[in-house]
Amino acid sequence: MKLSVKSDYAARAVLALARSREGNRSRKIEELAAGQGIPPNYLVQILIELKTRGLVQSHRGKEGGYSLAKPPAEITLGEVLRAIHGHVYEPPAIDDPQCPPELREAWIGLKQSAEAAADAINFQTLLDEGERRASMYYI
Repeated sequence: MKLSVKSDYAARAVLALARSREGNRSRKIEELAAGQGIPPNYLVQILIELKTRGLVQSHRGKEGGYSLAKPPAEITLGEVLRAIHGHVYEPPAIDDPQCPPELREAWIGLKQSAEAAADAINFQTLLDEGERRASMYYI
């Protein structure tokens, strides 16, 4: 299973917005793009898709930009992937009448496992993990 660069960029953008949420501020596209290594024009397209799915919101004006539409604990990696691709993992054989039933069941099981794993990861957990790693003391 291979995910697209677009899905990685979307997850990076949501994580960066989750970090900004603590300061309760919007982030400008240029700032987000530079901080995450995402081309600004591509990031605009990604943020529009995330906004359409209710994961981010835009703010107008001088202090405008983007922020999360809900708390990081309520946004899962699965939601972000579905916002970008419509699904987390979609094997084409599921709808193929030529696919043997036992193999189709295996593909369905794999799809369900991938969906469950992606839905089990929320962005608050990722924030907490990042803070834990940053506070670790290395000798």
